[in-house]
This record gives sequence, C-alpha cells and structure tokens, in this order.
Amino acid sequence: MLGMNIFRKILLLMLLLVGIIQVHAQRPGLKLPTGGEVIQTGQGRPVKKSSGNDSLKHRDALEDSITIYYRYFDSTRIRLLDSSINDFYLRYPVPYYYNTLGNLGQPATSLIFRPGLKPGFDAGFHAYDVYNFTIEGTKFYQTTRPYTELGYLIGSRGEQMIDVVHTQNRGKNTNLGFEYRLINSPGAFRNQGTNINNIRLNVGYQSSNKRYAAYFIFLNNKVRVNENGGLRNEKDLDSLALNDPFEVTTRLGTNASTSRNFFNPDIITGDLYKENIFLLRQQYDIGQKDSLVVDTVTYRLFYPRIRLQHTFIYSTNLYSFNDRGTDSSLYSQYFNYRINPGDTIIFKDTWHRYSNEFNVVSFPVKNNLNQFLKLGIGLEILKGQYKDTLSVNLNDVYLSAEYRNRTRNQLWDLDAAGKFFSAGPLAGDYSSLISLKRLLSKKLGYLEAGFQNINRSPSYNYKEYTSFPIHAVTGLKKENITRVFGSLDNPEQNLTLSAEYYVLKNYTYMDSFYKVNQQSSLFNLLHLSLEKKFRLTKHLNWYTEVHVQQTTGNPPVHVPFILTRNRIAFEGNFFQNLFLSTGLEIRYFTPYKANGYAALTNQFYLQNSTTLSNRPDINAYLNFRIKSFKAFVRVENLNTFDFKNGGFKHYNYAAPHFPQQSMWVRLGVWWSFVN
Repeated sequence: MLGMNIFRKILLLMLLLVGIIQVHAQRPGLKLPTGGEVIQTGQGRPVKKSSGNDSLKHRDALEDSITIYYRYFDSTRIRLLDSSINDFYLRYPVPYYYNTLGNLGQPATSLIFRPGLKPGFDAGFHAYDVYNFTIEGTKFYQTTRPYTELGYLIGSRGEQMIDVVHTQNRGKNTNLGFEYRLINSPGAFRNQGTNINNIRLNVGYQSSNKRYAAYFIFLNNKVRVNENGGLRNEKDLDSLALNDPFEVTTRLGTNASTSRNFFNPDIITGDLYKENIFLLRQQYDIGQKDSLVVDTVTYRLFYPRIRLQHTFIYSTNLYSFNDRGTDSSLYSQYFNYRINPGDTIIFKDTWHRYSNEFNVVSFPVKNNLNQFLKLGIGLEILKGQYKDTLSVNLNDVYLSAEYRNRTRNQLWDLDAAGKFFSAGPLAGDYSSLISLKRLLSKKLGYLEAGFQNINRSPSYNYKEYTSFPIHAVTGLKKENITRVFGSLDNPEQNLTLSAEYYVLKNYTYMDSFYKVNQQSSLFNLLHLSLEKKFRLTKHLNWYTEVHVQQTTGNPPVHVPFILTRNRIAFEGNFFQNLFLSTGLEIRYFTPYKANGYAALTNQFYLQNSTTLSNRPDINAYLNFRIKSFKAFVRVENLNTFDFKNGGFKHYNYAAPHFPQQSMWVRLGVWWSFVN
C-alpha cells in the first residue's frame, strides 16, 4: 500500500500546478466582437479581422477562452465536456455494475444482463471488451483552441493508469483528436498482473465549400494479462503468515511467471490480445448554398439534400493464451486438460476483416440534419487462421437502412434502423430497431419507448473455428433476441426510470470449462432500474441506483435479483473556485450463482454449485475540482475488515475461486489546459 507521505507529496505537487493551469470554458455560441469579417488562425481560433493597421494593438478578447464541443462518430448530437466530480466511474474504465476478477485489467463481466445485440460475425472473445477503445466511442471535436487533458491514477501495490486526450483544429477545415490510455497493475494475488495500452487517432475534414467531408479513425488495443486460474484453496486466506495474499498459491502461474515491473509486461502464463482498426469514411453532398449576415458578418451556409457516402474498414484481431511454465499435474487436476510434462501451451486465433459500405442519404428538410433517410449496401470479407494450419474465408453481403427524425423543436426523436445479411455464411442474420422519444413537459421530462429484434449467428469460437479447447455442439441454430424497452427521464426531479424485457430463443452459452450448449426453448428476463438524486440538506445529497432482474423458468442465465449503488455525498461550491464532493459509496448485490471463469478458453461459463454471498462494498471518497484541476481520493473495500481477528481480510468474490481486492487506496488527478 502506498504510504501517506507519498500521497501528500503528490497532492502538493498537483495543487501547485493549479496556479499555472487555467481553462475558461464557454458554451457553443461564442459571442464575437461585432463588425468586420471573422477569420480563423492556423489553430482554428476565430478572431476579428482588423480593418486597418492599428498603431496600438489591443489584447485579444478570445485569447484565454475556448469554445469546445464534440459528437460521437455516426451521431449528429452535439455534446459538451463533462467537468463533474461526483462520480468517479465517469473517468474509470470499468463501470460500477461490472466485476473484475480481482484486479484492474483482469477479465470483467457485467452484473446486469447484456446479451450480444449485433448481427453478423463475432469471434467470441469478450472478457476484455470493457477496456477497449471503440469506433462508436470516438469523439470528433470542434474547438477554437488546442485542448489537452492529462490524467494519472495511482493505487495500492503499484497500480497505475495514465490518460491523455488532445484535440486541436488545423485551420478552419480540419480537426485532430488523440487519446491514449495505459493500465498497469501487478495486483494483490500471484500472477494477475495486467498491462493494457489503448490508442485512438481520429481526423475530421470538411472542404471550404462544405460539400466534401472525410473522417479517419485508427484504433489500437493491446491487452497483456497474466492468468492465475483462481485460488487452489480459498481457506489459505485465513492463515497468511505475512498477511499478504501474494502468499496464496494459485492454479496457474508460479513466482517466476509473476512480474511487478512496470516496464516488463512479458506474459509467461496468460493472454495476449491485439486489435487494430482503420476506418476511412468519405462523403460528398449535393444541395444548395446560402448565406447569413449578422452584424455585417457574412456566414457562408450550405444545406445538403443528398449525400453519397462510402466507408472502408480494415481490422485485425489476435487472441492468444500461452503458458511457458506449465505444470501438467495442475492442468489435469483443475481443468481436466491433459498435456505432456514440460509442454508449452499456445492457443492462437487471428482474424482479418475488410468492409466496404456505400450509403445514399436524403435530407428532406434542408435546415435539419437530424432528419434523414439512409439506405446502404455492404460487402464484408473475413479471413481467419487458427490451429496454425487451418484457415477460413468468409464473404458476406448485407443491406442497411435507417430513418432518423429529431424535430427542430426537440420535442420528438424517432429512430428506425435495420440491417440484413442477404448472402454468405451469415445470410439470415438481421437486426431491427425502432424507438420514439417525446418531451412530455419540463416538469415530467422525456418518455422513450422502443422495440428491438436481433437474429444472429453464434460466436465463431462456439462453432469450433478456434484453436482454443472449446468443444462445440453440432447444428447450432441462430440466436433470436427480442428486447422491448422504455424509460422516463425527468431532469428537473433528477429521476430516471427504465425497463427492459427480453425474450430469447436458441441462447448459446458455455456450461463448463470447455463445452458449448444451446437453450432451444424460449425464456424471458425483466430488468427494471431507477436512478434518483435526493437533496437531504443544502450540501448533503443521496444518489441511489437500483436494478431489479428477474428470469422466468430455469434459463441458463444467472444474475443478481437486486443490484444497488448508493452514495451519500457532502458537496457544493466553496471558496469561489473549490467544488467538493465527499462521502461514502455502497454497492450491494443479492446472493446468486455467478458465472465461473475458464482461463484456457477465456470464457465465463454457467455454474450451479457455488453461490456468491458478499458483504456490501463500502468505499470512502474525497473528490474536488479547482478550476481545471480535478482530484479523486478513494479508500475502497472497507467492508473487508475482519471484526473478529482484525485487519482487512474478509474478502468478497467476483467468481468462484476469484477473490476481489482487500482495502485499496487510489488517488487520481485529471487536469486540462489550453495551449
């Protein structure tokens, strides 16, 4: 555990930086000086063009200010930066409703039911999805000044996370975005060290006449994680000689295979995942020109009516498990997997994907880009290699359509989308979605209702297109998932109510370390949730989130009946620039038979022998913001205190044989500045 003196030194250093780092953020709609022509500098900052050579240069009113907003890829909705500090998980990569197998970067699974809702190809490896950068999560910014945000988190036993975000406009037509994240954590138990690197680079360009636009995205996700297979005997935690859980023997890995070196992420027993994605989208608009004069400033406008759009995606994925220090007796005893003494285990699957999609987009109303009809056709080529010598080539053709209408008065929001695979091995896969959102009133908020139906092929590793030791069953049918959903969002009352109802058929799952099974009969699952903020006093607030999940019959899905998170926070704005939020955070879920985890297949599997019955997770926190500087101090897992024997030794479990961390201290700082 880090000493308090280290925290004091780091905190003092960060507070000193506050004096030299300032950001004055403004909402979109920056008021410029009236009169004259507005131009942009090479950094993309608007300035007023001088009408002559002034003998005395005045200070630029925009010199210390910034206007910045963003939208997600494939979305037209404008969003602002979030400077809130009341929820640590907005900056932490693992949501509160996930459990990791005892360490940041380890395989993670959701406590809320989340089936696969995408048709088409799926390699089937999802244990590390929560840590990856994605195309859907890519932000395209518009900013008047170069903007940078730096984040650094340190935790017990050498845990570290680094976050870097930078964006700037190059001229008035091009925006660059860059993100980098590093997670490195040796963990508390033997052979559970993690090293995860994520890189995202995106470029947005629009021509001066606003007819042509191009978007480029590059993603690189690299996961290096040691696997220990769980503890051999959980009772060893009750008799630690040095009170260090590192003493407990694990099913996989040895002392030699465990490294706590930040610069040595070599994996002797564990997983290596690599993902690279290149996306290029080009579009050309046909429409009409217009102009707008405001205070003698002329703004050139263009209204697209027809858009021709092409998207190319190339991606590569590597999934591998290796053990260079194998103990054949352990594999036979714990995993029923027989190998020769001294053998090296290597499982490796590689997939290459090429996708070309062409769309035609129509905008019925010239000044509302949130209303459009899009029709498309796509060709997807997949090449896979597994078991060294075996390979497969797949060619699929799909059709897509989407209608979106968010009215200009923002009272109605309609979205209808569909995708159908018409030819190839995935023929018959499809997805359909329709949702309608309506502003009832300012007092009642927004009401949303929707319907979704997906028909998808089971994951390809479940069909034995893999070198991992997964025993598939023959004749797997397509999964069919129906989801009916609705929500009521009332910002004025700080209240959100939502409901999801699933109907599933041919649900495919793992029912042991290696075996695939499919539930042919229908089963249902209902998920209800509530989020509410209660104001108890002027500075004391209670945030509550409650999830209720219920299945019918005896389906192959285990979820906790109730999951809840509650935060009692003392918060407010003090001393003009100090924003503070401090208190207790409590998470609890009712006992249930959590899925087991198989290291050799990298899969969570259904088990019916062990019930997890954990104490509530209790965390104390102190979050504050001074101008652009944000700090998060947390003491987590106070619930692990052993009242009988003293010390923090009463472990909660994420899965059978996988205890979570004991008391854990984290300090995270994020600060932003304008170049």
